[in-house]
Amino acid sequence: MKPQGVVAACGLAGGMDFPATVAPFILRGVTLVGIDSVMCPQPVRRQAWARLAEQVNKTLLAGLTRVIPLPDVPALATELLDGKVRGRIVVEVP
Repeated sequence: MKPQGVVAACGLAGGMDFPATVAPFILRGVTLVGIDSVMCPQPVRRQAWARLAEQVNKTLLAGLTRVIPLPDVPALATELLDGKVRGRIVVEVP
């Protein structure tokens, strides 16, 4: 984090706890920007997804993607909870 930088934070999958202090942000003049992924208006979402589609390296994304059938979801959930899942999982729904 550089002085006068910006940190974007999204998601609270682990809960609302913030096991840190905001002092390093304040002392360096850093802006902490929250990303509202819940109440974001549909037109803004569409624009964001369109920009992502243009800029994401599709070859790299394909290498990070695993496709699984729906019956494999319970086993994958165990892996996920054990912290063994990396990348993107796509569930094929019949």
